[in-house]
Amino acid sequence: MLRFLRRQTVRWLLLFGLTELLLLSSSLYIAMHLRYLRNADELIDVSHHLMLRALIFALVIMLGMAALGEYRTHLRTTWQGAVARQAVGFVIGGLLLAVGYYVVPQAYVGRGVLSMALALSFLAVMMFRLLFMRVVDIESLKPRLLILGTGQRAAQIHNRMRRRADRRGFTVVGYVPCPGDDIVIPEDKLIRFDVPLPALVKREQIDEIVVGVDDRRGRLPMDGLLQCRQAGVLITDLTTFFERESGRVQLSWLEPSWLVFSGGFQATPIHRLTKRCFDIAAAAVLLLLCWPLMLAVALAIRLESGPNQPILYRQERVGENGNTFWLLKFRSMRTDAERDGIARWASKHDDRVTRVGRICRKLRFDELPQLWNVLKSDMSIVGPRPERPQFVADLATKIPFYSLRHCLKPGLAGWAQLSYPYGASEEDAAEKLKYDLFYVKNHNLLFDMLILIETVEVVLFSRGAR
Repeated sequence: MLRFLRRQTVRWLLLFGLTELLLLSSSLYIAMHLRYLRNADELIDVSHHLMLRALIFALVIMLGMAALGEYRTHLRTTWQGAVARQAVGFVIGGLLLAVGYYVVPQAYVGRGVLSMALALSFLAVMMFRLLFMRVVDIESLKPRLLILGTGQRAAQIHNRMRRRADRRGFTVVGYVPCPGDDIVIPEDKLIRFDVPLPALVKREQIDEIVVGVDDRRGRLPMDGLLQCRQAGVLITDLTTFFERESGRVQLSWLEPSWLVFSGGFQATPIHRLTKRCFDIAAAAVLLLLCWPLMLAVALAIRLESGPNQPILYRQERVGENGNTFWLLKFRSMRTDAERDGIARWASKHDDRVTRVGRICRKLRFDELPQLWNVLKSDMSIVGPRPERPQFVADLATKIPFYSLRHCLKPGLAGWAQLSYPYGASEEDAAEKLKYDLFYVKNHNLLFDMLILIETVEVVLFSRGAR
């Protein structure tokens, strides 16, 4: 039974979401009955389509929490931080409900019922999350991993995935040395080959073997691995394992053969059409919602800089397949910011940034004109951020596989922007490329929607802004 449960870890998040959906919906039911406890006739009158209204309530609150990254499997935060994020998510959800009730009055449940439902559901979700996190941290319910290799590659799991959040989806039983492999793993983490590999796997109840030897040539127990695979044990390459568990591609081990034979890189006509339709719809909705804000930003720039200064700024960027295009932004720097013609990274306290520009950069308002680039098909709503040709030419010679990020249209929002702070150096560009390549390999419509929703947190808390 425990072995069966360990194989269900990929479904934990689905179970988590469905349970919260039930808790949130039930909270509205309970709040409605408490509010009209002594007035049964009025309860009947206001209970029409209550199931649908409860479902809407639950989905909107979950949308608010998703915007704060509350459904990310590797979110690194304290328990107090998680509660604070949940509170902000509920505030966002409550505001969305208030707007929704104004637009669709038939869904209105009353201020008293809504207040009670928010309070009840907040407590229910908080307690459930505390209990759930304790359950998923039980070692006996996690997939049991055996690492084949004890050298530098295998040591990356021991050195870089120490945190509980990093190992929430698995438990490492031990590291098995292979012939010729250096041993840099602590002795207490080693498992010696005292029996054949299939017997060892059966004895330790291993669910997955991660192959992490430094040199595979003639050193892998292929017959044993094949028997384990036939017994239903998952065999995973170390690069694939890191990609799956960390949401990024490890550049230091990356080989062209892995990119060629691994999954992903969806570029079918249907996939491209779906992404393009999503881009047009999302850009149109954002323009409809943000045009008053864009008008206010334009007015603020004009008031600060004077009537003869430009409001918009055009800058050449590298797009899909290495083709360049002109990106639009609200001007956030002085007009003489690069009077010598040399492209420079933005620094943390850049004195070239204007007062209005500093606010716009913090809140990402300067990026809103790029919605026009999306409609023109220069960009997508979600994708790797476009860089300047001068930077791309330099980085492509120093960082392996850098040009792969240009096989997709650049995006207004991106996976790297959610997962890594603002990059203003070659080292930062290399780190962000790990996340960009993960997105390029694994992008789909659902992933795009999740990134777009979680970008709300980046805007609210000005993460990575300069």
